Amino acid sequence: MKRIPRVKKFMTPFPYSISGTAPLSEARDFLQLKKIRHLPVVDDGTPIGIVTDRDIKLVLGPDFAYPTPDELTVEQVMTQETYSVDLETRVDIVLEHMASNHIGSALVTRKGKLVGVFTAMDACRAYCAHLREEFGPAGGDLIA
Repeated sequence: MKRIPRVKKFMTPFPYSISGTAPLSEARDFLQLKKIRHLPVVDDGTPIGIVTDRDIKLVLGPDFAYPTPDELTVEQVMTQETYSVDLETRVDIVLEHMASNHIGSALVTRKGKLVGVFTAMDACRAYCAHLREEFGPAGGDLIA
């Protein structure tokens, strides 16, 4: 019988992160530059929150006018109550929690330190791989 894989198999390892004391403008620019939506906030490698592109848009408004991003720090905007899991957690448990709570990402830790991030995009890639493994790259649509 197959075992359900652990989240470490599908997570993005060694994710980008930022300090809570960094200016919000730095987080905004970094998210845009790297084309990512979730940025873990750490203190000495320990996750203390997460800041997303949506958080920044909500705070700064549609035209990024007020307050200016240089007036705020990441810590003032980040979500403090994050969903964190150990890298040995079964991926089905993580998926169920994310779906039930409408969460877009999970911070993955090992001994309390950030080692990865598992996002909805990681889940989509994992499901795509599972379907192709189960049904083949053509999806079983070939005519005999």
